[in-house]
Amino acid sequence: MSGKVTVVDYGSGNLLSVCRALRHCGADLVTTENRTEIARAERLVVPGVGAMADSMRNLEARDLVGPIQDYAQSERPMLGICVGMQIMFEAGEEFGIHPGLGLLPGRVRKMPATQDGGARRKIPQIGWNTLKPAAGINSWEGTILQGLPPEPAAYFLHSFAVDPIDPSTRLADCEYEGLRICSAVRKGSIYGCQFHPEKSAEIGLAILRNFLAL
Repeated sequence: MSGKVTVVDYGSGNLLSVCRALRHCGADLVTTENRTEIARAERLVVPGVGAMADSMRNLEARDLVGPIQDYAQSERPMLGICVGMQIMFEAGEEFGIHPGLGLLPGRVRKMPATQDGGARRKIPQIGWNTLKPAAGINSWEGTILQGLPPEPAAYFLHSFAVDPIDPSTRLADCEYEGLRICSAVRKGSIYGCQFHPEKSAEIGLAILRNFLAL
């Protein structure tokens, strides 16, 4: 395990906390908005908070959309965190329809404000929630979620959630006031977490260590 990680710096608000957590896990870290450094990265992390459209605009302004898309085709490990996971999908519906990176089929949709029975749902989801294997997932072995204790809790802060077209990309879900939310995805060596591993205490650090071991 080399532990070399390149974190994309495109003005995301959680960049520093993500970098602190990765360094705590032993990562040899580079933060960059340089196309060449992204292209030659051994592992790539895309952080993100706020709106998907703003994140995509910031990437486009730095001419980083193409380099990230090219990297994703390389079969090297990649991790998107929160909005960094959402922009992996084809489009998002916040403040209109906006294209994402198109790495995974599906859309990012607003979480419904009402439950099935008509009760109001608190939006955004803020706080700790339990990760559960997605439908059809019998084990997290061999993924960044391997080795976690039963019913691991992670920290969430979001109003929008991904809706993958391909159910096989769903790695973990959580239940929030009657709504099942896709909480982690995987396609080959590409991973995404809707929750914030950098704010999820020992569970989050274990996930980041697993990513460093890929």
